[in-house]
Amino acid sequence: MSSYQEVLQQAQSLTPEEQIRLIEDLSSLIRQRVTMTSKPKHSILELRGLGKEIWNSIDAQEYVNQERDSWNG
Repeated sequence: MSSYQEVLQQAQSLTPEEQIRLIEDLSSLIRQRVTMTSKPKHSILELRGLGKEIWNSIDAQEYVNQERDSWNG
């Protein structure tokens, strides 16, 4: 019999409360392993300033006015 089958049989002999606790503990262990092996998440703040040189020579208010005027056709 495989280890998995043995563990499953042992889990079936537990009370429902113990089974729930086992599930919670296993979930916690799995989450920790996934967190340790997953790639670090990025923050939107890493994009701060990206492309700012494009806007150097453009007046912000004039740009907004032109965009608003284009809405009306």
